[in-house]
Amino acid sequence: MIKSMTGFGRFEASDENYKISVEMKSVNHRYLDLGIKMPKKLNVFEGDIRNLLKTKIQRGKVDLYITCETFTDRALSLNYNEALAREYMEIFSRMSSQFAIENDVKVAALSRYPEVITAEQGEEDEEELWKLLEEALSGALDRFVEQRTAEGEHLKADLLGKLDSMTGWVAQIEERSPQILKEYREKIEDKVAELLAGSGIDENRIAAEVTLFADKICVDEETVRLSSHIKAMQEALTAGGAVGRKLDFIAQEMNREANTILSKANDIEISGTAIELKTAIEKVREQIQNIE
Repeated sequence: MIKSMTGFGRFEASDENYKISVEMKSVNHRYLDLGIKMPKKLNVFEGDIRNLLKTKIQRGKVDLYITCETFTDRALSLNYNEALAREYMEIFSRMSSQFAIENDVKVAALSRYPEVITAEQGEEDEEELWKLLEEALSGALDRFVEQRTAEGEHLKADLLGKLDSMTGWVAQIEERSPQILKEYREKIEDKVAELLAGSGIDENRIAAEVTLFADKICVDEETVRLSSHIKAMQEALTAGGAVGRKLDFIAQEMNREANTILSKANDIEISGTAIELKTAIEKVREQIQNIE
């Protein structure tokens, strides 16, 4: 299947201790560019997160937002530094004696002095966290890929329609080319007959002139290559997968052939058809930029 490079997915997973929310969105990018914003305590899983995303995403600028709520107090603990508190009290006692003032330090005041009581982050259950994180990531990723795939299939249908139109225009050019030579020969014969006023016409000279003109305007090679490129793009779209780069290269080659046809065109009908081809190719190239 064909996938678009734009998409969005969101999912939540929770248990009695945590709730993890994952939201992801993406836009076009030449390569895979992952931007991850998450709580510090989840940084240990960054490598696993990237590996999981790469299993289903090949291209695009993907922004991933992860939040984690904790429902238990086990993640935070208070520590009492008894040695430091004793040292504070000894200093206060000496100060009281030295300056003959009352030592009125109470427990509440002592607890507020630096490092007497500290709050420390307890150890997280990494196995439990990863289990929830993986569930949330997988859920968001499934929805993300589902949206990308749906949009990609719409792009595929539209592109195949444009390619069918291009096939028709190439056929028109191939059909029109021999008629141009015939009309050119008739034009030369009429002009020569008018100039010679009934004298004999040198068929060899006319044939040589028509041959030179044919070489100048011949687009057989270009139409054959263009038809081949159109067919290759149709096959790539039908096969599916991460074909965005391949399609972009084919579109460049198609554009080159259309430019050559237009530059050689010496006929208003072929020129108009070649312009239609170039316009369609540009539209195809724009849409291909959004294919993974």
